[in-house]
This record gives sequence, C-alpha cells and structure tokens, in this order.
Amino acid sequence: MESIIPRLLADRALQLAQWFPVVSVTGPRQSGKSTMVKATFPDYGYVNLENPQTRAEALEDPVGFIRRRPSRLIVDEAQYAPDLFSMIQVVSDENGVSGQYIMSGSQNFLLLKNIKQSLAGRVGMLRLLPLSYSETRTVDAALDADGFALQGGYPRLCSTGMPAGLFFENYVDTYIERDVSGYLDVRNLSDFRRFLDLCALSVAGLVNYTNLAKETGVDLRTAKGWLSMLESSYVAFRLEPYHVNARKRLAKTPKLYFYDTGLLCYLLGITSIEALLAHPKFGDIFENLIVEETMKRHLNAGREPRLMFYRDDSKIEVDLLDFTDSDNRRLIEIKSGQTYHDRFAQHLAAVGGVLGIERSQQYVVCRVERSYTAKGVNVVTAKDWMGW
Repeated sequence: MESIIPRLLADRALQLAQWFPVVSVTGPRQSGKSTMVKATFPDYGYVNLENPQTRAEALEDPVGFIRRRPSRLIVDEAQYAPDLFSMIQVVSDENGVSGQYIMSGSQNFLLLKNIKQSLAGRVGMLRLLPLSYSETRTVDAALDADGFALQGGYPRLCSTGMPAGLFFENYVDTYIERDVSGYLDVRNLSDFRRFLDLCALSVAGLVNYTNLAKETGVDLRTAKGWLSMLESSYVAFRLEPYHVNARKRLAKTPKLYFYDTGLLCYLLGITSIEALLAHPKFGDIFENLIVEETMKRHLNAGREPRLMFYRDDSKIEVDLLDFTDSDNRRLIEIKSGQTYHDRFAQHLAAVGGVLGIERSQQYVVCRVERSYTAKGVNVVTAKDWMGW
C-alpha cells in the first residue's frame, strides 16, 4: 500500500497561501505534487485537467468551469487549459483574499508562460522535486547515500517498494508518450530516446550540442530544442559557470545534470549497488547526487538556488559554488572516493582566494565514514551534506 511521505515544502506552500491569491507548484511527473497539495490543503476542491472530460469542460467554458467550483480550489496539470488562467485572475481579483487557488503542473515552460501572461504579481511559486535524502529516510532510515543514488527520490518507488527498473521503464515510456509526442514527429521518438541516453552518458560534463546532435543523428537546432524540452519537464538541468571575474578567462559552457540519480542510473543501465560502484560514471553520478541534493535543500526551504561551477583557462575547477545566501557563500569539491586526500582541496584554496571566500566556507564532500576538519577544510560525508 502506498503511504504519504511528509514533504518539507508543505510549510512553505501554506505560508505562500497566506500571502498570495494563487500558489503554483511545478515539478517533474510523479514527484508528489498532487499528493502534497491535497494533503496540505485538505478543505479545497480538486480538479485534474489530465482527465480528458474535465479538460474539455475547462477548454470549452473556462468562465463557467471556475464559477461553478468552490472559491478555494486545487487545479492539477493546469497548463492544459491556458484560458483558465485569465479567469482565475478575474475571480481572485474580485475576491481579494489570499490562498484561493493552488495550481500544479509538470510542464514548467507552459505553466510559467501562462502565469506570466495572466497572473504576474498574484502568484507564489514553488518547485517540488523528487524526495530529498532526508525525506526518503523518514520511510527508510537505513538507506545510505549509495542506495539513495541508485534508487532516487520518486515517492512511489520509496513508498511501495516497486522494483526501480519497472518504475523507470514505465516512467520513461509515459514521459515520451505524454510530454514529448505532442511536440515531436512520431518518427523522431526513437531518436529522442537515444538523445536521452546520450544525455545520461554526458552527465556532469560540459554540454556539447554538436556531439549530442551528431551522435543522435539530428541537426544542432533540434538537439538544443530537445534539451530545453528535458529542462522544461524537470528531467535534466544545466548548471551555469561562474563568469563574473574579468581578470581570468572562465568557462562559458554549462554542465549537464539530472534532477534524479535514480532515473540517471536507469538510463545508464545500472541495476545494483555493485554495478553502481564499479561503473566508470560513478564519480559523475555522485557529483550529480550532491548537486541535486543541494538544489533540493534550498528549494524545500523556499529559497531560489544560486548554484554554479568554476573553471578557468588554467584548468582550475571547483565542482559547485553555492551563492544562494550572499552572506554565506560556499565552495564545494565533490569526490566519490572513500579516502580523503589533501590534494582534493587544492583548487578550493585557489578559487577561495580569487573570490574572497574563507577557508571555513570551503568543503570537500566525499564518501568518508565521518565528517571532520583537515587543515581548515571541512571534509563532509555525503550523508551529512544531504541531511544538512
């Protein structure tokens, strides 16, 4: 039986509902948006526009659709009925109270486009990603970092015990069928599936559109469009490079990551802990894990993440810069080894000096057994970093 897992973002959703007439919750399919908003706002009416009949009603008569329903309403997969947004604006302005509508959706581009057109200034926006490590441990306290990297954080996987391969096979098929087929020629679906696999092989590396296009067999414009599609559906994201300092020539190309390492492992054909630890991409998967979990920590606290990486022409690189809190900027080097070496921190000192970040704010996250300080550098276990 599937159980409801408490979400850290729920408190922030309640807070925004006290300030804004509309709250928007976006995120990947199956990340738990519907479950969270229904549990957080149990007294609200509920409609799901993924239901064809409900969607048809909303598209045919958006005025009547809203007028006939409760003044406090959850609208799920709201992007499917763009005309509803204007009507929600009208009704929310008439009533003039906070917390009238909760809107959720898995197509970030479409939802944001409609919000900007109709609800600008009236909506509090949240992103709900798959479960964080700390949320998952409320269900499985014994889960370690490697196990979480392999499983990922999709709630149904965590609450039902469903085999990961079965879940992700259906997830990818459904994603392509629902979110991609409407935008691609049917003949391109197999190419897109190959493109998705190639993105997995490119994880934690600089985005190379030319290679992605060539190996997929499509043109450059198509490859860029497909990656944007993956981003708008919360499958993958680009981490931008730091490029403010004019004294050095810095990288301008972003790096590619996935929102969930469980999906990433599935695409790479990894089905066991043994295979994960032995895989040539394990270091990149571990890096993806720490980057995504850092992002989740900020989003779940209602903060907009400001994450980057650093690379200059001298090949000095730091995996992650966390500038979300401007008064508490952090440098993070990510290593998948179980033994810490002082050389892991050598670039931290160099970049910290350039950017004016103190040694106390420099971290090496790795798979050591316990967290400690070495020559002023914070050596942190993956478990401690993700549970921060």
